[in-house]
Amino acid sequence: MKDIEIGIIGGTRGMGRLFAGFFRKEGYTIFVSGRKTGLDIPTIAKRCQVVIVSVPISTTCEVIEQVGPYMKKESLLMDLTSLKAEPVKSMLKSSVSEVISLHPLFGPVVESIAGYTIVLCPVRTEKWLDWVKDILVKYGANIIETTPERHDELMGLVQGLNHLNSITMGMVLRGSGVDLTELRRFATPMFNTKLALVEKVFTKNPRLYAEIISLNSNINRVIELYAKTLSDLKNVINKRDIEAFMELIRESSVWES
Repeated sequence: MKDIEIGIIGGTRGMGRLFAGFFRKEGYTIFVSGRKTGLDIPTIAKRCQVVIVSVPISTTCEVIEQVGPYMKKESLLMDLTSLKAEPVKSMLKSSVSEVISLHPLFGPVVESIAGYTIVLCPVRTEKWLDWVKDILVKYGANIIETTPERHDELMGLVQGLNHLNSITMGMVLRGSGVDLTELRRFATPMFNTKLALVEKVFTKNPRLYAEIISLNSNINRVIELYAKTLSDLKNVINKRDIEAFMELIRESSVWES
């Protein structure tokens, strides 16, 4: 199957560029489409047996709807988006091709996918699933198969809650009025670790984190739990009741002591 031609829409940067390089190393012919470079969407979809969409979450469905009608039944349409349910619906609706959705659980700066986890959502597939899995396993990736809906539910916690917590911490630091330079002088190693994560969210790609949180259909429940938890903690802390605080921690723990 080395004669397969693969088109990556959004392959000039980020995760798309990483996977473009990955498939080139495997010996496949790669065509990349960016905003201002490469083949246009109709051409890439008609020519390539495999098309991968790797664009920002907020534009993923729009791009898929442009690609889908040009895909052939025997071809494969994939995406690399951090959310799965809506992109999968768009791929199924707009195309007759096979559909497999991927979510690499790592950033685009890694040198190899070996040891990293990739979530695989096979939703309409006959011949392409083994091809995708074999390549990923060959290069050492850990594969988890699930449904798009379960993926998004779990990502509401893995990504949504995680990034929401970082953003909340950054906003609290800003609201406190404390000079960050002075704060760093008093920082513990754990605080510095958290601070680095917060800085990444605020300075590297805030749109990405805003989309991951806002566009996940499960996030409202996470926010409600987050707000209730803060309220419960506030009530206990206001009472200065150490025993009640400890009991709240014990009751809420997901770890066995």
